[in-house]
Amino acid sequence: MKILGIDFGLARTGIAISDFSEILAAPFCVIEEKNLEILVKKICQICYNENIKKIVVGLPKNMNGSEGEAAQKARYFADELKKFSKLPVLMIDERKTTISANNLLNATNTRGKKRKKIIDAVSAAIILQCYLDYKK
Repeated sequence: MKILGIDFGLARTGIAISDFSEILAAPFCVIEEKNLEILVKKICQICYNENIKKIVVGLPKNMNGSEGEAAQKARYFADELKKFSKLPVLMIDERKTTISANNLLNATNTRGKKRKKIIDAVSAAIILQCYLDYKK
């Protein structure tokens, strides 16, 4: 089954999708949308078009494991997504995913505008890959 991974952001949200065998996550797109209702609708449309059966949303915990305002917003987003998509929505710790994404883009020498356009999708792929590896 295909699984959708999300790196939720207030302005840009990264999307990644797994393969059917649930082994590999790949960046899919970045949605630039500040309106939560519209964002949820766009993601639901992707889920429908791509035959997604489960959603994994990154939970931005603080380095000490506590949850702040960003985590509360991500939880609210996940609840709204679950309500409208009617799909199972799981949340996993996303600490250090942006650092990993930046390191990956540094290694591939991706810079400037191109980097800004894909960093969130790469972060979503890392979040989803962490979930897929955990499931094994």
